[in-house]
Amino acid sequence: MNTVLWVIAGLLTLLFLVSGIMKVVRTKEDLASAGLAWTADFSSGVVKAIGVLEVLAAVGLLLPPVTDIAPVLAPLAALGLVLLMIGAMITHVRRSEYPMVGVNLVLLLLAAVVAWGRFGPYAF
Repeated sequence: MNTVLWVIAGLLTLLFLVSGIMKVVRTKEDLASAGLAWTADFSSGVVKAIGVLEVLAAVGLLLPPVTDIAPVLAPLAALGLVLLMIGAMITHVRRSEYPMVGVNLVLLLLAAVVAWGRFGPYAF
């Protein structure tokens, strides 16, 4: 199970690192034209803040356990991703973007598995 948790954490890290950097680097208008229509409902600062949170969570999933410096940050980062995905699901439901709710739910469940495993029986 420890290997499964590492693989899930690695996948989440990759996904959220790319997603977060994209939100930080690109303008709100570029993101909207690239298919992230939800950005129209938020200010540029909020979109950038979401991107920063995604990058921090991605780094927090792998870096602390790999370096063995404050490894408790890994399950906290996973818990942060769960909270981000709850917010994303609420946003997509309000906008009637139901296929995206499914994507958010899968990411939420993966992050929840990592949080459960790293807080519980497979802690560092």
